[in-house]
Amino acid sequence: MADSSISEKLISLGKSKFRSKFALTQKNRNYIATKGLETIRDHAYQFINNRVAPDNPKNDGKQTPMKGHPVFIAQHGTATCCRKCIQKWHVIEKGVALGEAEVEFIVVLIMGWIERQVDKNVGEAFRQ
Repeated sequence: MADSSISEKLISLGKSKFRSKFALTQKNRNYIATKGLETIRDHAYQFINNRVAPDNPKNDGKQTPMKGHPVFIAQHGTATCCRKCIQKWHVIEKGVALGEAEVEFIVVLIMGWIERQVDKNVGEAFRQ
């Protein structure tokens, strides 16, 4: 997926009152700094493939915690937390396993959200 499409999707999600309330904590940012973005990306692939990609994920709608790992926070911020949200926001059908391209799109979207959060927080630190 093109960077501009990801950027447009992130802007659209940012306009949602609910989606825009999600933000990384300092603890999340420290975790990302310690582990590195590549490890976080690997975690995103694991979480999406295990928790969201199956045709009927276990506990769908409740499988993604609202806090904890930065990827979980990003999933809520990007509406990739459950199949209902994925269908509503990204028009990817429920009841059908996610394909490779769909998993890739979701991970790129999650990482774009995380990178914007990290960049925003770095910028705020310089302004203080």
